[in-house]
Amino acid sequence: MMESDIRTLEVALAERTYPIHIGAGALRLAGPLLAGLPVRKAVIITNDTVAAHWQPPLRQSLADSGVHAETVIVPDGEAHKNWKTLQDVLTRLLELRTERGTIVVALGGGVVGDIAGFAAAIYQRGVPLLQIPTTLLAQVDSSVGGKTGINHPLGKNMIGAFYQPRAVLIDTDCLRTLPDRELAAGLAEVIKYGAIRDAGFFAWLEATMDDLVRRDAPALAHAIHTSCRIKAEIVGADEREHGERALLNFGHTFGHAIENGLGYGAWLHGEAVATGMVLAAEVSQRLGRIDAGTTERLRSLVARAGLPVAPPALGFERWKTLMGRDKKVVAGAVRYVLLDALGRAAISTDVPDSILRDVLP
Repeated sequence: MMESDIRTLEVALAERTYPIHIGAGALRLAGPLLAGLPVRKAVIITNDTVAAHWQPPLRQSLADSGVHAETVIVPDGEAHKNWKTLQDVLTRLLELRTERGTIVVALGGGVVGDIAGFAAAIYQRGVPLLQIPTTLLAQVDSSVGGKTGINHPLGKNMIGAFYQPRAVLIDTDCLRTLPDRELAAGLAEVIKYGAIRDAGFFAWLEATMDDLVRRDAPALAHAIHTSCRIKAEIVGADEREHGERALLNFGHTFGHAIENGLGYGAWLHGEAVATGMVLAAEVSQRLGRIDAGTTERLRSLVARAGLPVAPPALGFERWKTLMGRDKKVVAGAVRYVLLDALGRAAISTDVPDSILRDVLP
């Protein structure tokens, strides 16, 4: 089934191990992949924007393999990652007489993937799921690892489930129709992997960022493959975030506070994470864990990706309240992911308010 230009990774989770297929034209593998499971019916969950570009080739691939497909359209944007949208999806699954042997196909960015994944996890106590991410952020992060869920007015991603897909199909051609702002948002998560795990990859990003911004295909393919490899390794070692997987939240404690504090959708997730990484580096520097040069390397790379480096002025008490509601809080203590060097991160709950006041406007 696999084509020579498609590269495959595995997320190793014993009997729930699944492949990540990466490459130009990977959408054409959807039909053969589902037919081999075997699956004969699919429900595609997507939004109007993505459907206009990428639903036709997906449906053609499914039809060619004898897989019947229905479509459920959800509204676009983080502001709609909520109970209402989830309820609407579940209602449509019921109306379509979706059975346990039907596969849910998430075709879209992180919002679509999270909602579709959560719906698949709870509908009839679990139906099969295929992730087909169409944004860079979803391709390198949210589609891999099984995190699904919705937002709550009091906190981001506070309601959800760990639910692994049967496979992830990453078609790099989908990035051709991605707006520049969305591409930059995805680069934030790419930078994250180098910052927390791979100093050599971070240096490669410094040398290659201009190529990534202008959508050089080989550079993007390498960035996606490396990011997915790092995430697959971490998820395989710590599926439910009891230890090492928490390092993937670098920048997210601050970033989620920005998203919630400004209202979901005002900043894209990747934009908030980008600024959150800079804040985390500044905290790390003030604690003596890294030097000013390391902080500046991170800040410069984030800026070159077209991402914000300055946080919004939420006010210190508001910052503290929002971060205190984060799902990564343990025993009432906020867990921060800090840098000990580029390529090496650690968890800390010991960040004095005096330091936070220095960096949080």
